[in-house]
Amino acid sequence: MNVTKRDHGGGIDDACARFGGARADWIDLSTGINPIPYPIGTLQSSDWTALPDAGAFEALNGAAREFWNVPKGAAILPAPGASALIARLPALFNASRVDIPTPTYNEHAAAFRAQGWSFSDAQPHTRVLVHPNNPDGRMWGFEDASAPITIIDESFCDIAPDASLMSLAERKGVIILKSFGKFWGLAGLRLGFAIGDPELIARLNDFIGPWAVSGPALRIGARALRDEDWAKQTRLSLESGADKLDSLMTGHGAKIVGGTSLFRLYNVDDAQAWQDRLAKAHIWSRIFPYSENWIRLGLPAPDQWDRLTAALSERS
Repeated sequence: MNVTKRDHGGGIDDACARFGGARADWIDLSTGINPIPYPIGTLQSSDWTALPDAGAFEALNGAAREFWNVPKGAAILPAPGASALIARLPALFNASRVDIPTPTYNEHAAAFRAQGWSFSDAQPHTRVLVHPNNPDGRMWGFEDASAPITIIDESFCDIAPDASLMSLAERKGVIILKSFGKFWGLAGLRLGFAIGDPELIARLNDFIGPWAVSGPALRIGARALRDEDWAKQTRLSLESGADKLDSLMTGHGAKIVGGTSLFRLYNVDDAQAWQDRLAKAHIWSRIFPYSENWIRLGLPAPDQWDRLTAALSERS
């Protein structure tokens, strides 16, 4: 059976096949992953060899509740990545129509479509808000979260904690998603959270089953969520990097559309041509099937800026 590939960032193997080079030769700026990941520290052998116990889950959930200021009336469910949660969410509800304002992260629509839902913005029973939105960085307000069932994807919101809609998490019908792969730069850890209406979270937990999060992810996640100093410094560093990227791109004719401090969205004359020319320098970017002019770039790592600058100068 052939599985249809959906449009995403990443895909360096495909880029290598098209433009040459080994995977290690490439700079992947097609994602919104922090290029300076959280330092995971040491692990215990039992993290790998033993089934995770209740204490490890309690430690992670406690750290999450404190870091995200989760209301007392909301429940927390850690899972093996936000994507695993997104795929299961439509099965929680009996409705058949959902509103997902576009353009946005396409896995939400794919999950609802796979379970037979239709799409409508007319008095929706269920609404999905990506906050801030991917790819344009749009922020939503409390007034936008008015549907009886509201799913708020805050995978990128840790760059702007004051903008979080977490105070809604104890409201009936609300689920807020968090991702560990973006702000902490640990996409391979596969750790995400669903936070919200205890009844919905309990049902979602039944779908996911026991021991859904690995021992290493439990320990690293709890450690990172308690490291407020790292989070504060990282926000400042990401803001500086985003400003630097904007200056570099606009200096070569791009116009800023939006984004976050983890990824920037630009309007260019020919997005496919920009991607191809950067790819010849083994730098991978993100373009979109619905726009001929949008190109999105994540932040380079500290030792990658010179290569990006050179590649952009080459294409001018």
